[in-house]
Amino acid sequence: MDDRGKGEGMFGMRKAWERDLGAAADQLVSADTLAFGGVGIANTLLPVTEAYHRVEAALADHPEEVRRQLDRVLADGTPAGRAYAATLLERLDPAAARAAWTSLRDDPTEFTTFVGCVMGRDTLGNYATQRLAAA
Repeated sequence: MDDRGKGEGMFGMRKAWERDLGAAADQLVSADTLAFGGVGIANTLLPVTEAYHRVEAALADHPEEVRRQLDRVLADGTPAGRAYAATLLERLDPAAARAAWTSLRDDPTEFTTFVGCVMGRDTLGNYATQRLAAA
């Protein structure tokens, strides 16, 4: 029998996922662009899109910690960061996501969006209103 269940073994692994999740959420807090897939002709994933996918990947295994991080991004994030957080919240807690989108629909702050090669600008309020209408 090994010692992974005790002491440093499991603890060290847990710390690694927590650090990665926290770092990914930090990137969402400061996001200036909203893009869920590759952008531009090269279809490149932006670092913030990769961070979004890392948080998304943690949903199944660590829902409580993901929720704490999403609440932090909603509270402290840029408009693009809050849009990422509310989008992820849809998968975790649809009622909380609706409440988040509702609270964001009057926000006039603009951010950059990418859908494939097409770069655009939108307000957080308009984006939230569209998400609410699509739900």
